[in-house]
Amino acid sequence: MSLRLRWKWMLFFIFLVLIFFAIQVYLLYFFRKSFLLSSLFSVILIIPLAYFLSRSLTNPILEVTQKAIQLVSSNFGGEVQVRPTDELRSLSKAIGEMGTQLRNKIEEISNEKDYLQTILKGMTEGVLVVDGRARILMVNDALRQLLSLSSDVSDRMPVEIIRNAELEEAIRKAMEGGENIALELDLNKAGEKTIEVSVVSIHPSGTRKDEDSEGIRGAVAVFHDITRLKQLEKIRQDFVANVSHELRTPLTTIKGYAETLLDGALKEDQAFQFVQVIKRHTDRLTKIVEDLLMLSKIETKEFQLKTESISLPNLMDDIIDFLKEPAEKKKISLSRHETPSSLAIRADRSYLEQILINLLDNAIKYTPEGGRVIVSAAEKDSKDIQFSIEDNGIGIPKEDLSRIFERFYRVDKGRSKELGGTGLGLSIVKHLVQAHGGKVWVESQLAKGSTFYFSLPIRSEAMI
Repeated sequence: MSLRLRWKWMLFFIFLVLIFFAIQVYLLYFFRKSFLLSSLFSVILIIPLAYFLSRSLTNPILEVTQKAIQLVSSNFGGEVQVRPTDELRSLSKAIGEMGTQLRNKIEEISNEKDYLQTILKGMTEGVLVVDGRARILMVNDALRQLLSLSSDVSDRMPVEIIRNAELEEAIRKAMEGGENIALELDLNKAGEKTIEVSVVSIHPSGTRKDEDSEGIRGAVAVFHDITRLKQLEKIRQDFVANVSHELRTPLTTIKGYAETLLDGALKEDQAFQFVQVIKRHTDRLTKIVEDLLMLSKIETKEFQLKTESISLPNLMDDIIDFLKEPAEKKKISLSRHETPSSLAIRADRSYLEQILINLLDNAIKYTPEGGRVIVSAAEKDSKDIQFSIEDNGIGIPKEDLSRIFERFYRVDKGRSKELGGTGLGLSIVKHLVQAHGGKVWVESQLAKGSTFYFSLPIRSEAMI
């Protein structure tokens, strides 16, 4: 209590005593014979006055006390309204300012929390936060979707929802040693999903990472799905290995025959045969390089289709005439189904020709002598034209159908090389069809034949 307030209470008490004695003296004079009766009347008169005066002093204190209780209850109202001359005005003002500051701080913390929640919700990476007991504080929506988590995982151990010992060990090390840890997790036995995880410890505000690890408050683990990147890396590695293998075989042959010629075979009768072999393998190398350049061209952003209106019956007749000779050599019937003369499509003629030639040439190569190959086109749903190339050849095993359009993938590698294929034809077909906005697929039965389908929109526009 302040000095001035103490003096007020002291003066108040003295004033009451003086009033009491004044009343007492007056009553003694009025009631000359009874001291007890005069005292009783004095008390009755002074009690209301004392009550009134005490309330004038205690009411501001009660108001300030009530305001303090409201602050505890998170009610951050304005300043307590007391008389300007009151001794408690400064205290009331201080409590009011404290309430305002508390309200502002809580609003600031709430806004920062909402901001953080928005960031976590918008992240494509999964986030898991654990407390100092290594129990889950929160996970974001991306991690729930990535790992198919239930809605409530709070206060559980990470190993309970992600059964992986490496992750549990990484979180433990991060919390014990304060170090950042990176690892890759295969979340199923088949390795179909690969997750890259970064684990960092959470330090209290004002501490440094290299300070005592006992102050660590928890850890954050960030999950990034790199399954697609791993698949692309494997495709790249397979592609490099396949290209190297495909180029090495003809180059080795060319080198061997060239060295034989240089060693004196130029004058022998076999020289002509050697040169023919060299030419054949040079042509094979040229074809591989051309196909690789074609794939590279299709995949660039600069690739454009030059679309025009194409009569499909005329186009298919031209392609049948072009492939007539290799078909006749194997006594294969090459024909097309009847197609309405008005059937037309808007596409890039040269690339559509290449699609059909690649598919028909494959059908001829893998169909035994005396077989048949039929090409057809028909309108589907007034939006697409569906093409089919059907043969009664050797067919494709079921397990190979899903990979048949991959680069350098061959069902029978020995037979493919014997027939002069590069392993890139079907991959080129797939990319060209997709560039037109269409799709390609195959149906086949081993030893019974195959049917390759592709569909293109009737009014295909340049893409990529």
